[in-house]
Order: sequence, then C-alpha cells, then structure tokens
Amino acid sequence: MKRRFFLQGIGALTLSQVVAGCKQAVALTVEVLKGSVPAQVANKFRQQFGRGAVNFVPQTQLKDLFERLEKGQSKPPTQPSSQANLVMIGDFWLHSAIQQKLIQPLDPKLWPAWSQLPSRWQNIVQRNTQGEVDPQGQIWAAPYRSGSTVIIYRVDKFQGLGWTPKDWSDLWRPELRHRISLPDQAREVIGLTLKKLGHSYNTADLSKVKNLESELLKLHQNIKLYDSNSYLKPLILGDTWLAVGWSTDISPEVQYQNGLAAVVPQSGTALWSDLWVKPAEVQSSPTATLADNWIDFCWLPQVATQLSLLTGTTSPIILGMNPQELPQSLRENPLLFPDQAILKKSDFLEPLSPNSVKQYQQLWGKIRRGKLQ
Repeated sequence: MKRRFFLQGIGALTLSQVVAGCKQAVALTVEVLKGSVPAQVANKFRQQFGRGAVNFVPQTQLKDLFERLEKGQSKPPTQPSSQANLVMIGDFWLHSAIQQKLIQPLDPKLWPAWSQLPSRWQNIVQRNTQGEVDPQGQIWAAPYRSGSTVIIYRVDKFQGLGWTPKDWSDLWRPELRHRISLPDQAREVIGLTLKKLGHSYNTADLSKVKNLESELLKLHQNIKLYDSNSYLKPLILGDTWLAVGWSTDISPEVQYQNGLAAVVPQSGTALWSDLWVKPAEVQSSPTATLADNWIDFCWLPQVATQLSLLTGTTSPIILGMNPQELPQSLRENPLLFPDQAILKKSDFLEPLSPNSVKQYQQLWGKIRRGKLQ
C-alpha cells in the first residue's frame, strides 16, 4: 500500500531542527514517517520527560519503516542492534509484522488513556498470533492517527454540471467519462465498487457479489488514469475532474489554492491508521516505560487536537470527544472530524485469506487489462 503524507502545520519547526538541538543522551528512539510528528508535540513531550527523552528518526515512506523492522529481526544474535524502541507502521502491515514475529504484544493497562480510545481503533489492533483480527487476541499496536479514502474534485467543473459528488455512485455518471483518476490498487477500486453495491471492503468471496464485474466495467469506462501517487497534478491542471485519493493529501490550503473540494462518501469508505509497534527484540517491562509514556502522551486531548490540526490527520481520541471541546477549524472539517454515521459504515482493510487475495488479484488483472466481460 502506498500513501503520501504532508505536514500541514503553518510555521511549524522541522523535526530535524529540534533533534539537532538536543545534545543529551537519548532514552527513547522512535522511527517515524517523515512529517508525522509535529515539532510542537515533540517539544511538549521533552518538556515533561526531559530534553533528551526522545529521538525521532524519520523515514520517507511507511514501507521503509516496515523494511527496517524486517532488517532488524534478521540480524545475527551476536551483532549489536540499532533497533528503535518504537516504530510507526501502517495498519496494513500489522498482519505481516505479527506473522513474521517482528513485533511483540503490548500491555494497554500501562496506558491510562487507552479506555478513551474508540472501540473501532482498539479492535483493529487486537489480533491473534496469525495477525488476524480477533476479539480474544492480544493488543499488538497503539493507534496514533488515522485518515480515509475520499473523493476530490474540481469545483469549477461541477458548477457547470449542476451537482457535486456525494457518494461512490456518482463515479458512474456518464458525464464523467474519461474524467476520473483512481488509485492503482485492487483493494481500493474493487472496495469502493463493493461499497456502492452495499458490501464491505473486506468481502471475502467476490464470486457471490452480483453484478460486480459489470459495475467495474462501467466504472472503467469513466477512468482516464490509475495513479496512487501523482493524481492531484492532473486534477489541478484540469486533465481530470475527479480523483479518488487520501484525506492526508488534501488540506484546506491545497483545496483553496487550487479550486478543489473533498468529500467522504456517504455510504462509507476505507479507513487507515498509523500505529506504534514495539520490535520483538526490545526488552519488555511490567511497568510503564518511556515508550508507553509516549504512546499515552499522544492521546492527551490537547496533544491529540494539536497533532490532528498540524498533520492533517485524525487522532482517534478526538472522535470520542465532545465536538464543542474542539477548535472550530477541526470540528467543521469533515475530513478530520468525519460524520459519525459515515464512520460506522466505513471499513478498515482487514487481512484476507490467500484464496480471497487471489480473487482480488485476478479481478484486478482483468480491470487493468480491460478484459472484463
């Protein structure tokens, strides 16, 4: 899975500036996605736990973080490890991290704020030893921030049409022929079609979904390109009128400057979450460590609010808060504070069985080759 992230905070110090000014011995090393931890939040933590309490090591992509987890596990026992105390990974990789024994279970009793986390975010990190979502499983990660798959469109083009996109079904309208870009990803494209047909993104047996192939064929006729990385550029240039992308890519500033708007589809969408995990080789402790302090610190209401605004993502903690306790700019942003009814209809992308994965891959191959019947 590929997602792109941008730090949206205005006037924020860069994380590297903060790290460079920290001369003391570091007690906690955390590997993170670049731009995912605002300097203001890092500074607050250091003020509370000590200037040398934490060092953040940024990586460019989530896949780089997962690969570093794998490399750390493959080192010979006699070789010194430079493994971090905590690593950020996307929820998509949690299944593989558990299966490969790259990480260890965590103890939520060490986090006072765990009980304030919405149950959906607690459940997504509760897995069995095969990495499958399991209500009887252990807690393997701590959710840090989340986002969703959204529809982004050019306001000027839709003024002429007399309507604006509200839901996935709008992507099938004939006036959008060759005007749309979709992610180059099977789970996203097949998933939004499943959602349009009233099914889950996690549908295991595609053969039982009536009209799925015919719906995908109709949608394919409206697609100008499949792109997971640079889809905003043709939208801004007017080569496309509508794109399906990620909430993290489309800040209010980007929307305003380029005449764009974004909407979370009413029938529900795909959710994702970035997680804190502890590498398997890190020594565990029955008492709260600095790593546990960092996890819990991120869930403090004031901190959660700040990181949501500065990173253009959603701390799951704010979803359980009284909206009147949130800044107006946050509670009135439907991408950062989605409608609860839409959230209930949305899905995290859960692991699929090998047989289900094969079905998705085969159908995706047909879509990309234009050979749907």
